[in-house]
Amino acid sequence: MSISQNKVVAMHYKVTDPQGTELDSSFGGDPLIFLYGHGSLIPGLEKALAGKAPGDTFNATIEAAEAYGERHDQLIQSVPRSMFEGMDVDVGMRFRAAGPDGREHSVIIIEVGDEEVVVDGNHPLSGIDLTFDVEVVQVRDATEDEIAHGHAHGLDGTAGH
Repeated sequence: MSISQNKVVAMHYKVTDPQGTELDSSFGGDPLIFLYGHGSLIPGLEKALAGKAPGDTFNATIEAAEAYGERHDQLIQSVPRSMFEGMDVDVGMRFRAAGPDGREHSVIIIEVGDEEVVVDGNHPLSGIDLTFDVEVVQVRDATEDEIAHGHAHGLDGTAGH
């Protein structure tokens, strides 16, 4: 069975940046399990998986635009330190913040001053081409519940109810 829309996929992966630094890996642990075709993965990796079958291994370099997107300078902004009243804030801390559209976005603190704090709303991996080493472990048909819920319910389809 090959990977296509509404298949549940179990895979191992290792992801590295352009310098070869390992950013994440599932090898040596549990595989990543997801419902294919429902936006669970970055677009470029999902495209690279299409048609693969259990036992397939491959390497794919995904350009930033098809990974976590390009960096956008307008997502970096200074906010009054008073917005963090009563909190100790340090570089690297992450927060959820309401954007101009009213939706919540993740931001990371990149600079702390006496009067202002600079936050970055870009994904930490935005603007970076990523290389994935992938091993497809299992592919199965999704259950009706998984399709309705938009995510996999574990390796055998019974978890997460």
